[in-house]
This record gives sequence, C-alpha cells and structure tokens, in this order.
Amino acid sequence: MSIEDQMLIIRKNDFLDKLLIPDYEQLNILHNYIIADKDAYIYFDAQYLNKLYFLKEGFVKIGRIDDDGEELVKEILQPGDVFGQFMLERNNMQGEFAQAHKCETVLCAFTITDFEKLLGVRPDLSIVFSRKIGQKLKNVENRLVNLLQKDVRTRLLYFFWTLLQNQKNITANSVTLTNFLTHEDIARLTATSRQTVTTLINKFSESGLLDVDRRSIIIHDIKLLQKEAKVG
Repeated sequence: MSIEDQMLIIRKNDFLDKLLIPDYEQLNILHNYIIADKDAYIYFDAQYLNKLYFLKEGFVKIGRIDDDGEELVKEILQPGDVFGQFMLERNNMQGEFAQAHKCETVLCAFTITDFEKLLGVRPDLSIVFSRKIGQKLKNVENRLVNLLQKDVRTRLLYFFWTLLQNQKNITANSVTLTNFLTHEDIARLTATSRQTVTTLINKFSESGLLDVDRRSIIIHDIKLLQKEAKVG
C-alpha cells in the first residue's frame, strides 16, 4: 500500500483527521501504521501495555479470558474507536486482549509518551480527545445500565439501537448496516444465550422491525426501534 493510500485511511478517523503536517511528522505516524490479519491478536494480556490505538478499518474484539479459560467479550469496536491505554495510564488492563475480528484490521498505535507530547503542543486536540473518551465511557455506562435494568428483549433491541449511533447522516426511517457480528457475538455482548438471540431476531423479522443475515442488519423502522428499546 502506498504512503498516499495509508494517509487517506488514517484521515478517516474523526480524531486523526485534525492533525496537521507537523503533527504527522512529530508522531512519525506512518511508522505507527499497523495491519492486523483476521483473528490476529493486537495484544494479549495488556497489563504492561504502553500504547493506545485508533481503529481505521475493520473491527476489533476486546475481551478477557476468565479463570475457567472461557472467553468473555467486553465489546466489539468499529472504525473511529480508540482502545488500549486510552486513559493514558499504565498497568491497569490486566488480562485484557484485543483481536482483529472477522477481517483484516488497520490501526494507528502510539505510545502514551508520544501521544502526551502531541497533546502538549496541540491543546485543542486535548479537548477533542477528552470528549471522545467521555463519550466512550458514557457508552460503557449506558451498556451496563441496559444489562442490569432491562429484560432480554428490550436489551437486545437496545443493542441494535447502539449500532445506529456510529452511523452518520441518517435521513430516512430505515437503514442497512454492515453486519460484523454473529449471533454468538450478540449473545455475549447482551449477556444472553445464542438460542435466545436467534429466537428473538426471528420474531423481530416476523414483525417487520428488523432483519439480520450474515452480511447486513436492516432496521426497517428506526423510530419504532427507539420506542421498543425504551431509549430515553
């Protein structure tokens, strides 16, 4: 891939597209350009990880392995997301792993030190980054509330609602999303069983609310989905 093509991909990120030419040179940004093959681990057990990552293309599964050797999926990230040591701290992610999910994944990685230097000379980016992290933490909080307070059906509908939040310029009341999730992925992310997910998705399809296949998620009525998911 040419340098020009790499730069085009890098600038797709809503944070990195605000960097100026001197910023790119200071960060040696092309040196930090990473391509992870499908199912490759970006890191495994991040206890001593000293980097944060910006996701440009593809998807990343974040999780951990429990004491019984079972995989626990915390979230599946989409282009534009930031992960790793995004709180700019060290030694606070024991047991966490990040894995390229379903396809080749393109990332930019920065050490905490280099990123802090950038924020020091570009305080305007500090504000943008803080807002981005604030939104990420808010999403985590909302997901926790959803898991604790809603029944399985509502929980699943709310999950599909959250997928819409990464979409821009939605003007119609229906939308088709790229599906990067299996029923097992959805079950793990909503704390339910795969069989229950499959049963409910079939019911949603029968009612005309949404359809899910291996390649796409079609939301037929966004307003109805918002109502049924009990989004405030």
